[in-house]
Amino acid sequence: MRVDLIQRHPTPGGFSVESYFSRLMGVFPNLGVDAALHTVPFPSRGVIPRVRTINYVRRFRNHITHITGDIHFAAFGLDPRRTVVTVLDCGALHRLRGITREAMRQLWFRLPLQRVAAISVISDATKTDLLRWVPTLDPARVHVVPVSISPLYKHVPKAFNAARPRILQIGTKYNKNVPRLIRALRGLPCHLVIVGELDMDMRTLLHDSAVPYTNLIDVSDEALVVEYENADIVSFASTFEGFGMPIVEAQTVGRPVITSNCSSMPEVAGTGAALVDPYDVHSIRTAVVRIMSDSDYREFLVHEGFANAARYDNRRIAEQFRAIYDGIPSA
Repeated sequence: MRVDLIQRHPTPGGFSVESYFSRLMGVFPNLGVDAALHTVPFPSRGVIPRVRTINYVRRFRNHITHITGDIHFAAFGLDPRRTVVTVLDCGALHRLRGITREAMRQLWFRLPLQRVAAISVISDATKTDLLRWVPTLDPARVHVVPVSISPLYKHVPKAFNAARPRILQIGTKYNKNVPRLIRALRGLPCHLVIVGELDMDMRTLLHDSAVPYTNLIDVSDEALVVEYENADIVSFASTFEGFGMPIVEAQTVGRPVITSNCSSMPEVAGTGAALVDPYDVHSIRTAVVRIMSDSDYREFLVHEGFANAARYDNRRIAEQFRAIYDGIPSA
């Protein structure tokens, strides 16, 4: 079975789950899938580069083609009978307003997704959200296939620094909720490590709150693993996530996780995380204090988290995609 996977042009910053398709390439051959991963050479900005993207993917029309996320509109250049599209989230539809949002809903979601053979989403929460925005989609064509964990992440035990824990925050985009985390840590003995570019408002808030911090930008995959290993707590109290990969990464390494009680995060975390209201600074602070002071609770979170992370094995995820491909004519 031949499958061409189409990945968007790389964008600077962020920690996208899209890279997990690269990890699956080593598993697919064992499942009888002759897979090739192609990166679109044009950025998804402006009309002309997007038209070029549609033209670029036409060369793959004769095989099963899988658009791995974000550039759903590329489906306009493909044979709908042989096309799979992965929807990572509907975040843009929540963020945009008016005619811009409606254009996005039509051109990125409704029109391309209605014509393809199958759709995969990375969580039940994303499926629910997608069907709310595009209610004409057949739910039976929308398959939930979660994100697999990178083999770089291993269980690394670490003595918890209860006197001054190192708290790791991955990402600084609007939904990552960094300002509320900073406010929650005000006056607590800790050191905050933030991976991602800080804007001036965040820097001012860190200064005014007197929260000791380290800011890391353009971190390699290997260096990011080290940050998880050095952390005592991983905080990921986002307001919205299609999946929430840092939850699983922290659980795999063996760190207590704080995450949100909304969107996809409870689904991804299972029982292995302290769930908080991301809009309530007191809720976030209470979770931090409890993890700092209650060793039994910490051990419970680590134990449950490590067991939960086993759900995101590469082969298990690849098998779910193989099942989707099996339902699509290859020629």
